[in-house]
Amino acid sequence: MLKPSPVIGDGELPAKAAVGEVFTVAATVFREGHDSVGAQAVLTGPDGRTRTVALQPIPPEGFDRWGADVRLDRAGNWTFRIEGFDDPWETWLHNAKIKIPAGIDVQLVCTEGHLLFTESALAAAEAGDPSAAAVLSAAAEAMKSSLQVEDRLTLALAADVTEAMDRHKPRRLLSATREFPIFCDRTRTLFSSWYEFFPRSVGATQDPRTGAWQSGTFESSHERLEAAARMGFDIVYLPPIHPIGRSFRKGPNNTLEPGPYDPGSPWAIGGPEGGHDAIHPDLGTFDDFDRFVAKARSLGLEVALDFALQASPDHPWVREHPQWFSTRADGTIAYAENPPKKYQDIYPINFDNDPEGIYAECLRLINFWIGHGVTVFRVDNPHTKPVNFWAWLLAEVRRDHPEVIFLAEAFTRPAMMHTLGKIGYHQSYSYFTWRNEKWELIEYLTELTTETDHFLRPNFFVNTPDILSGFLQTGTATAFTIRAVLGATLSPDWGVYSGFELFESKPLRQGSEEYLDSEKYQYRPRDFAAADAGGESLSLLLGRLNQIRRDHPALQQLRKLHFHTTHHDQVLAYSKKIGDDVIIVVTSLDPHRTVETEVYLDMAALGLDDHEVFWVHDELTGRRWRWGQRSFVRLTLEDPAHILTLSSEPPEPADPSDPAPGAAS
Repeated sequence: MLKPSPVIGDGELPAKAAVGEVFTVAATVFREGHDSVGAQAVLTGPDGRTRTVALQPIPPEGFDRWGADVRLDRAGNWTFRIEGFDDPWETWLHNAKIKIPAGIDVQLVCTEGHLLFTESALAAAEAGDPSAAAVLSAAAEAMKSSLQVEDRLTLALAADVTEAMDRHKPRRLLSATREFPIFCDRTRTLFSSWYEFFPRSVGATQDPRTGAWQSGTFESSHERLEAAARMGFDIVYLPPIHPIGRSFRKGPNNTLEPGPYDPGSPWAIGGPEGGHDAIHPDLGTFDDFDRFVAKARSLGLEVALDFALQASPDHPWVREHPQWFSTRADGTIAYAENPPKKYQDIYPINFDNDPEGIYAECLRLINFWIGHGVTVFRVDNPHTKPVNFWAWLLAEVRRDHPEVIFLAEAFTRPAMMHTLGKIGYHQSYSYFTWRNEKWELIEYLTELTTETDHFLRPNFFVNTPDILSGFLQTGTATAFTIRAVLGATLSPDWGVYSGFELFESKPLRQGSEEYLDSEKYQYRPRDFAAADAGGESLSLLLGRLNQIRRDHPALQQLRKLHFHTTHHDQVLAYSKKIGDDVIIVVTSLDPHRTVETEVYLDMAALGLDDHEVFWVHDELTGRRWRWGQRSFVRLTLEDPAHILTLSSEPPEPADPSDPAPGAAS
């Protein structure tokens, strides 16, 4: 047996799974000669119980790859092994189907069948399966009866006989791989919808006479929690909520000349009021924060905090632990740089200095915020810290708090992103933001769903405070709709940064991905209510997308994604299928014009026959059309995408305004 999967490296780290997630256990299984082989996976759960799953040949034929889809039903440490064996039942069946119709060695074949069924009947009885034992005993008797041999074969191929044989057939010369680890996390690691906002902006007010600002607070942010819940999000993510340093504080648009009322970047953590275990006094108290978390929970939301391992020059660490930072040749502490960007207000941590002290402090901080009800952490720039540190920290947290989720904010080289996933990060930011062309999306999603799926869970944020993609800078509602549909349906984990629903699209300058008047450096109160009332908001669409995701298990899985053919390079068609739940998405990639094309469906991927005709229901608009293997779509700027479910029944009553059967618009 070769290439068992899912396996990370040589099995030194556990592959990823989530409760209810469908994934494939597989291996290459073969032997010498022409006799049949079989294979099975043995799964061992956290409680030590085992279950065996039969593996089947994976197309295309001739490559000896065997596999089966499995689901794990509880969180914790699992293992699996693959067992290969000689399969005399399949060997006999293959020979019998050829020899009996041809009249070759008929009596010998029946004698071999009698012995095989008798052996299997005894195994069924010993396993406590009397009904199977009776069926197999009857098949054994039929093999030596006076019936015509063709009739004996027919009895041997009966559904109840083959089903019983699959359970109790001999498995000879059994050989097994070693045990490989899988860690099964709770479902939200795989399926989650994130909404990010800055509490300081929600309810912030400015005195028009003096220019002085009154910050928003945790209390004033309760309405954003309610809005996030209405839109169907289940995680609210807050940028750092800690005191902000004064030294080298940044002004609007990352300038070096802040005004007296500029709040500075939340990522410049630490001041006289405290560091990572303190709350900015403008936001409220710990009692206010605890009420905020309780309010979120009452709405079905979890709170995610930013975990940024860096310090402002005013952080208590700088005074108490100066060895935790790097020193330049001139004796000054090195600030953060990503040329040409400079972050004079931020000191990175040097993990080579006093690693024991730094490790202990980081674990203390995580446990501190867990104690205040935080169950999710978005980690800032994890790729700039040692991998060994993260492996240690994530393992420590998982041991005592396996419910806690870590999202890696690592827009970096693939090898590092992959490694962070392998050593324990539950989710990761991705390159989705920069994948806009049809070929790019197909290539990237194929990689994510078939190559890295057992260790990297991508989170498709459509925007972030740092990234306003060029696609969104077109400023059209169509562009925002397209990216929302793609993010929500291609990945089970996705996210939105506040302002997306208001079509915020102005860059700092041409060619920049920074927002003009970025919320990272100033207050940005928004009038969401007015936008909703005026129909100038995408909040209804976001809510509908999240509802569709909750209603359809196919959209709650990363794998089982299949791309279909369209001849227009600005139309993408794909489907997801889990069991009987099938979703087809057809979306324009052009935010400027109406596009038309035919869609050619791979019917087998949908579980349908090539000539089958069926009805599709658009989950976005409620409209229905009759489709088949080949259908026409017209995607407009107002309705640039279809999210379709399948039905064999026509609409009741039929809508006379619908296009002719076979067309969608």
